[in-house]
Order: sequence, then C-alpha cells, then structure tokens
Amino acid sequence: MRFNYLTPDGVAQRNTIITNELGLMLRYAPNEKFYQAPDARLYAFNKYPTFQLWYTAGLKGVMGGEYSYHVLRAKVSKGIYLSPFGWADATIEAGRVFGQMPYTLLVLHPANQTFSYSSNDYNLMNNFEFVSDKFASVNISHNFAGFFFNRIPLLRRLKLREVVTFKALWGGLDERNRPNADNGLIQFPVNDAGETITNTLEARPYIEASVGISNIFRVLRIDVVRRLNYLNLPNTTPLALRAKFQMEF
Repeated sequence: MRFNYLTPDGVAQRNTIITNELGLMLRYAPNEKFYQAPDARLYAFNKYPTFQLWYTAGLKGVMGGEYSYHVLRAKVSKGIYLSPFGWADATIEAGRVFGQMPYTLLVLHPANQTFSYSSNDYNLMNNFEFVSDKFASVNISHNFAGFFFNRIPLLRRLKLREVVTFKALWGGLDERNRPNADNGLIQFPVNDAGETITNTLEARPYIEASVGISNIFRVLRIDVVRRLNYLNLPNTTPLALRAKFQMEF
C-alpha cells in the first residue's frame, strides 16, 4: 500500500509505517456469569456494571518503531432491568490519544460493511470514514421481551421480541494530527473522484438507530438501521436491512 504525504516541495510517497506497542488491559466484572464453548464465550445478562481500561504506549526507536504515543481508553457496560418493559444494555466508552502520529494509528471508529447486524460496530458507517484522537460514545440496546407482540395472539405464539438500539459517537482531532507539509503525516485517503473519504467529527456526533425483531425461529434477528446524519459524505447509505443469527433463552 502506498501512503501519500506532503512536503514543502509537494507530494511524496512511502510504502511502510513501522510501529511497536506495549499494552495493558484491566477488566472488572463483579458477579459475571457466562456459557463457555470450545472456541467462544457467551455472557449472561448481568445487572452489575463491567469496567474495562486499556493503556497502550508506542515505542519509538524500539525495533524500528517510528512514533512515540500514549493511548487511554475506558468502557463501562451495564444491564438494566425495566420490568415489565424488558431489559436494556447500556455502554459508555471514551478514549484519548497523546502524541503525533498518522491517521492509521489514531482511533479509526469501527464500521460494519457486511449484511450482518453488529451490536458493537456502526452498521452504516464506511471503513476509514471517521478518525479521532479523542472520542466518547454511547450504545444503548433495549429488548422489550414481547411487551407489544405478546398482545397479538399469533405473534405471541411465535414468541417474537422487539428490539431497538441507539448509537452516538462524539470525536475530535487535534491540529498536530492533521496532515500538512510541516508535520509530514500521511494524507487522508481519497476515492476515484478525488473526494476525501476519511473525516473528523467536530461538527456533530455520528448517530444511527435501529428497530428490529429477534427470536425469529429462535435463531434470527432482523433490524432496519437508519443513519441519521453525515449523509452528504461519499457512498453513504441512510437506510438498510441487517440480519444476525442470535440464540435467545
């Protein structure tokens, strides 16, 4: 892959970026229960909060590492019982990057460009669409556990479940991490039409929401996902259908 960057004499190219990292992750999950399979772990719904903390250090000069930086991220998740209206899962996450580095080493927010619904990623965001060196996000999913469908005899027999989700992402990018001829950072990529496809989030948060039905044949979930803003960017999809195989008990 070729990376373009600016110099006082114009555009230059490089083929590689070398970085080495040292990381630490701490996780505290009181009263957590899960089902253990040979190659996967399914966590049970838990009303107690789960705390996670990540620290990453970039090691400049170690085994050819080119950048020195520090990254802090924190996440708090909690299940909430809302009887008789079902239950909700809420997650709040925030992070900060300290240092100067190319956008490929900053926070590229996780996009999902498959037809499968992702609970954690942004289902109508494109890959490399948004980059930040500081961010905060909220992800709320609510399962009504048949509160509405159970009032309709046929649907009650099918044991369908209503689900809604809301995801919002705030972010920003320091001036030192914006590519220019003085800092020599690699430029944001562009498409064939010359439009920049990597953007920042200073103007407003990215927001998407969905409404879906789960427990279809006990294994299938289908969601209608709506992207609520940044619709003027290249190759955006405002509305889409996503499906997911999901066992429910």
